[in-house]
Amino acid sequence: MSPLNTLFKALSDPTRREILRLLRQGDLSAGEIADHFPITKASISHHLNLLKQADLVQDERRGQNIIYSLNTTVFQDVLGWLLQFAEHTRERS
Repeated sequence: MSPLNTLFKALSDPTRREILRLLRQGDLSAGEIADHFPITKASISHHLNLLKQADLVQDERRGQNIIYSLNTTVFQDVLGWLLQFAEHTRERS
């Protein structure tokens, strides 16, 4: 699967989008993320893995915890890619 397809697949799920919204507030452990959802920790782990595959989040081991944070570089790249279409549309108008 292409990186862009992986990205859009990751963004297609409301739970994953909510995880990204939570991480906008700051870095969180998997347990802290799981506390916001009525689903199993295994399901949260699955969602986090898909977000990592899409390079939307990064993880770092701190002691016994794995801490997740947003990878803002990917968001900047996607925004740049999307803006190309807006510029193309303006040029054609």
